[in-house]
Amino acid sequence: MSTMTRQPRINIWGYNTIAKQILSPVILGAVLFALAGTTDWVWGWVFNILHVLVWLGMTIALAAWNPELLNARGKRGEGTKSWDMVLLGIYGMSWIALIVVAGLDYRYGWTTNFPTFLAWDGCLLMIVGFVLTTWSMVVNRNFEPTVRLQDDREHHVIRSGPYAYVRHPGYVGVMISFFLGMPLVLNSYVALIPALIGAVVMMIRTAMEDRTLQAELPGYKAYAEDVRFRLAPGLW
Repeated sequence: MSTMTRQPRINIWGYNTIAKQILSPVILGAVLFALAGTTDWVWGWVFNILHVLVWLGMTIALAAWNPELLNARGKRGEGTKSWDMVLLGIYGMSWIALIVVAGLDYRYGWTTNFPTFLAWDGCLLMIVGFVLTTWSMVVNRNFEPTVRLQDDREHHVIRSGPYAYVRHPGYVGVMISFFLGMPLVLNSYVALIPALIGAVVMMIRTAMEDRTLQAELPGYKAYAEDVRFRLAPGLW
């Protein structure tokens, strides 16, 4: 007779993760309108509502299927690579800069005649990107926010779900949603500048994390031989 594996309960660190994932888009939304100088901005509202919903969807999915990861992502584990903290700092600043620049762009009218179809494409890209990242997090119990060898959490290679196609599908989702979708939803060509910086940082992080895993995680080198591409099948 088979038995079902009981999911671990969400602990205080898990609730910390949930709070950050819900409050961050709300706070950034307030900053966006403050910098725009008005709340009378249709695409600003579209972005903020969609931003909250995709984070909420990710949180609900993790609570249902991988609450252990919510707990792990609420605190920094030991052994985090120092270079990763630097890259995460730049990545975080580029995300905030994207919001800041988009708000100022609306206030001062730097971007004009932005095609509406591109804004709707941006909405679709945000959703697709978050779905891909969420899927990656649901199947990967070791999807922590920093790069480290997780000896304390039985770190192992994941080959299922999107990991059967590329080695870092969660990062693909981030690049699609954050650094391509968001500037388009916000109708801002100028916001593509910090977005490009963030995308380059994410690619550097992908390369360095991949090198670390091949050197330190048993079985990862064989996995890299089977799944050849880091982010884009046929390209890289």
